[in-house]
Parts: sequence; C-alpha cells; structure tokens
Amino acid sequence: MNRTLPAMTLAISMSCAGLAQAAVPSKLQNLEVDGKEMPVEEVLESPMEGLYEVHLTSGESFYTDSEGSYFLLGDLYENGPEGLVNLSEKKRNERRADRLTAIADDDQVIYRGADEPKAVIHVFTDTTCPYCRKFHEEVPKLNEMGIQVNYLAFPRGGMLSEGARELTRVWCSDNRTEALTAAKQGEVPEEAASCDNPVEQQYRLGLEMGVQGTPAIVLPDGRLVPGYVPADRLAGMLGVKS
Repeated sequence: MNRTLPAMTLAISMSCAGLAQAAVPSKLQNLEVDGKEMPVEEVLESPMEGLYEVHLTSGESFYTDSEGSYFLLGDLYENGPEGLVNLSEKKRNERRADRLTAIADDDQVIYRGADEPKAVIHVFTDTTCPYCRKFHEEVPKLNEMGIQVNYLAFPRGGMLSEGARELTRVWCSDNRTEALTAAKQGEVPEEAASCDNPVEQQYRLGLEMGVQGTPAIVLPDGRLVPGYVPADRLAGMLGVKS
C-alpha cells in the first residue's frame, strides 16, 4: 500500500458494542490495487459491523468493506461510557507487545538489575544517537528501580549508515552489554568476524512498528514512547515507585 495515500481520520460517534458480525470474507485475503495483489498479513473483524481491519506485512493497516471496494485510512474510535477510545491504537499496542515478547533474549542486549524485574521495557537504539547515549546513562538507575531494559537495534540512518556498522559490531561481540556501553561512550568495538545478527531484522521491525527515531521506548503494554525519557518519569509511566 502506498504510504503517500492521503491519511483520513475515521471517528465513530456511536457505540459499537453488541453489533452482530459475519465471518471475515476470504476474498479480503487477496486484495488487489491496480491489478497488483496487496501483501495482506491478516484480516480481522472490526467492532463496527461491515468494516474489516486489514494488516499488511509492511506494518500498515486500513479498513475496508466486505468486498474490498472502499478503503478507510485512519483510526477507529468507540464512543463508550469512558468517552472516545482509540481502538486502532489499542490494537497497535497489542501487536507491538506480542511481537516483542516473541523475540529471543539472545537477539537482544539486556540490562538487568540484581532482583526480579518489576517491569521490562524494549528500547530501539542507535550508538550514534546523542539522546540514546543520554538514556543509557539512566539504565543503572532504572535497573536499581527494578526496570529491565531490553535493547533492540535501530540504525536511524538506515542499513548503510555508520550506526548500522557500529550496531553490527556490538551484536557480534562476545560481551554485548559491555560492547554497547563502550560504543555509547565513543569506544566502538573493533570489527569482529562476520556473524549472524538481527540488526537489519530489528531495524525493519522498528519501521513496521512506527519507530521514526531513537531512542524509541516500548512499554510492556505495547505503547510506543518516542525520544528520551528520564528514569523517574519512566518509572512513573510504568507504575514503579522510584
């Protein structure tokens, strides 16, 4: 789906609870635009009758009717007892949380405290990013407060950037935590022998999740928090007493 399509905002001013819904039409799995098949990953029923939520392998999503004749780009809201609830953002958060939970520990650079963590956050990072370095200075304090930090690679300049080269060296190091800390202090690890590493995969994952810069913090519930956040404020967002 072309990202240049104009964005539209869909605000639903009625409660969607209790509406009967039909099964997802199989033809929506084979949607075509201009004669080209779209990379459909998943089709779900939306809370609004006759409207379906389509997720693409690129990470983009939109709504369509049962025939795939009309597309709506934007967020779907429910007007309920608690006011307007962004159902689309809620779904995005759930998908982020699920995908991050599925990443193996061996593919991440993890900073743990001495005790069982009270919360685990995922942070997309780049060693060449000044605010990533500033955030990394807060990691010991976060660990002391019981917050575990799981780093993922996100070279903000793309896979041909210096950040990508540095992150690859970190992920190929024998001790990734020491290597990442050193890199963020300006001591880039020496180039190691090539190794299988998830840097490009994690970069693509970040793009699919809506990461546009670093650091990008993902909370346990999947909420994406862009930019640097001090430890005390982050602890408050997680409900962890500092």
